[in-house]
Amino acid sequence: MTAPASPAPPPPAPAPYRGAVERHPRRPLLPFDTGTDPDAVELTGPVFGPADVGEWDADLTRQHPGEPLGERITVTGRILDRAGRPVRGQLVEIWQANAAGRYTHRQDRHPAPLDPNFTGVGRCRTDDRGRYAFTTVRPGAYPLPDESSWRPAHIHFSFFGTAFTQRLVTQMYFPGDPLLPYDQILAAVRDPADRHRLVAAFDHALSLPAGPLAYRWDVVLDGPSATWTEEGR
Repeated sequence: MTAPASPAPPPPAPAPYRGAVERHPRRPLLPFDTGTDPDAVELTGPVFGPADVGEWDADLTRQHPGEPLGERITVTGRILDRAGRPVRGQLVEIWQANAAGRYTHRQDRHPAPLDPNFTGVGRCRTDDRGRYAFTTVRPGAYPLPDESSWRPAHIHFSFFGTAFTQRLVTQMYFPGDPLLPYDQILAAVRDPADRHRLVAAFDHALSLPAGPLAYRWDVVLDGPSATWTEEGR
């Protein structure tokens, strides 16, 4: 592995989002050759197997002895490639705030209460049709620190691809949320079609009369109809 002589300056933050500068790469990508550097294979080798997904990992309401607070929801959809083909066996991970709008994280200083029965993280693998499904609670909105704006309800998604270096991260929003027009992260996605693809659809047919309401969100990993990801394209 050979490092470049001088790192390139970081790209400017995409207007109008002001919080992305810290996440921008500050150095150019490093090339590696598995033929001359045997250790480089670790960067592309499989990371997770079926045994790494536990029985209750996809049901965030059953990961603790007690019942979490909040509205029960199901979030389901398909993971597709650019040709519309299902991506099978894909590891899908989510993380989110609790119903009060607070993450189980030491750096979250939002004064909303923590829920001892809700951690807010889950994972599953897609089936042969590329389908995934999570049972969780609808996350609450929360204010951004040191700013006068709020983030709408959203769930973070991660797709690991077939290797650790292929990971894509994005966010799913809820339809009809009045905070959507004011979210700086969503506003940073300039193409209206890309913004639309980040909003899930309420699916009455999948909702249960006495159970969770269902939201459907399909994700396209690449191609002209790809779902927008935080790494940019």
